Amino acid sequence: MPFLVLQDGTVFEGEGFGAWPTDKGEQAGEVVFNTSMSGYQEIVTDLSYAGQILVMTHPQIGNYGWHDEENEADKVLLKGLIVRELSDGEGSLHANGTLEEFCQIHRIWGLKGVDTRALTRHIRKQGTIPGVLVRRKEDGLRYWESVKQGELDWRSQTHWVYQTTTAESYEIPGKGPYVAVLDCGAKRNILRSLQEYGFRIRVFPASTKAQEILQSRPQALVLSNGPGDPSELPEVVATVRELLPRLPILGICLGHQLLALAAGGETYKLPFGHRGGNHPVQDSRTLRATMTAQNHGYAVRESSLVRSGFEVILRNVHDGTVEGMEHKTYPVFSVQYHPESAPGPEENQKIFEDFFLKIGLIMD
Repeated sequence: MPFLVLQDGTVFEGEGFGAWPTDKGEQAGEVVFNTSMSGYQEIVTDLSYAGQILVMTHPQIGNYGWHDEENEADKVLLKGLIVRELSDGEGSLHANGTLEEFCQIHRIWGLKGVDTRALTRHIRKQGTIPGVLVRRKEDGLRYWESVKQGELDWRSQTHWVYQTTTAESYEIPGKGPYVAVLDCGAKRNILRSLQEYGFRIRVFPASTKAQEILQSRPQALVLSNGPGDPSELPEVVATVRELLPRLPILGICLGHQLLALAAGGETYKLPFGHRGGNHPVQDSRTLRATMTAQNHGYAVRESSLVRSGFEVILRNVHDGTVEGMEHKTYPVFSVQYHPESAPGPEENQKIFEDFFLKIGLIMD
């Protein structure tokens, strides 16, 4: 029986599915949980999960099969998927296959039959923790001992943003105004949301310098979502800092954090992150609250924004963390959650319209 062995020595047993190798081996990553009841296709293919082992808290996953059109990216960089019960049906009639078949094709290590309730409670109590998927419990314990001794490093040597971003810039045709997107691991539905407004879009790699973006003469910039610690991206932060006073900017998730860093703010790691489609956010101006879809392990430190030029306008109802900022001088706005709503409440897609109306780029 395969196992998930956490760095603190806690062991969870399960049954393997997906693309486990036939011989010995291990797959290590940060273990995180998502509280969504549906939307597993968009979640598994979200590049913000790059390098992580994902635990789904809903007890049954895979019920409606797999639909290729729901994929958020062409590549999958998820390290592993853990579920309580894996549905083996093909779901709806127009499904392209099952979740397990997708995991086999894309070489995702899966573990089913796990007590995901106990695992989630452990993460909530101890905080996000690394884990390793192995066929034998002893191999996992030895793996973490080797890490402790400095013989192994479970972390990627290259920031995951540079492994998720597009290799080259590309254009998505449209008859409307030109919007640039800095791709830090962008979800496909962010681009689809922009397409719905008819924008002409050019997507740039995360390593693109500010001058190259400006030379293309965009009318606005979108900073996308993405994986990993934003404070470990000084080159991207420098690019955003240079663009901050020169373009209207909409930051989403990691893009929100990069804006804060570019303005002199700070970010910090949350105990166990916000991942799922049921996170309430309140607007401090109207006191109106809305449910949002989120996927992030870091947050902006509100006290660090005092001299940044940003005003906090949205906060998380549960823990008070910063969910949205607006600059007092420049046409720059950001949200920590995912307004493209894939999966998640569709009402938050209005963020795109509000931003572009504000800067005068929505067509009649």
